[in-house]
Amino acid sequence: MSDIEQEYLTFILQGEEYGVDILCVQEIRVWSSVTELPNKPSYIKGVINLRGVIIPIIDLRQRFSKEPLDYNEQTVTIILKHQTQERTMVVGIVVDAVSEVYKFSDKAISKAPAFGSNIDSCFLKGLASVEEKLVILLDSAALLSEDELYCI
Repeated sequence: MSDIEQEYLTFILQGEEYGVDILCVQEIRVWSSVTELPNKPSYIKGVINLRGVIIPIIDLRQRFSKEPLDYNEQTVTIILKHQTQERTMVVGIVVDAVSEVYKFSDKAISKAPAFGSNIDSCFLKGLASVEEKLVILLDSAALLSEDELYCI
């Protein structure tokens, strides 16, 4: 492994700290209502129109089978951007609150165990320690598959 450092935007979800690659973060928005669509998975809250781009919004609590929580003034939507072979995907994730930005080297990221979690391991990039706590690093591209995006 190399010693390259990468920055992660961290956020809170049911008291746990998660992180996504900051290079995938397009913007952070306060929660605002969405346009609901029929026949969608329950974790997809709907879509928003952001400067002419229709963006699906995912509730990470529901996506990870966590306790539901009413949205409040700390609830935010993190807009993530992903490049695939065919197109650029833009997705919003609803989280409880934004936390910090941390730098982690590749060596500081441990592989996540595949047991004892409600989170499908395909979403996990790894775990990193910060001040005696673990930050769960997510593979933001895996949060919504291309097949699901095409259905929206």
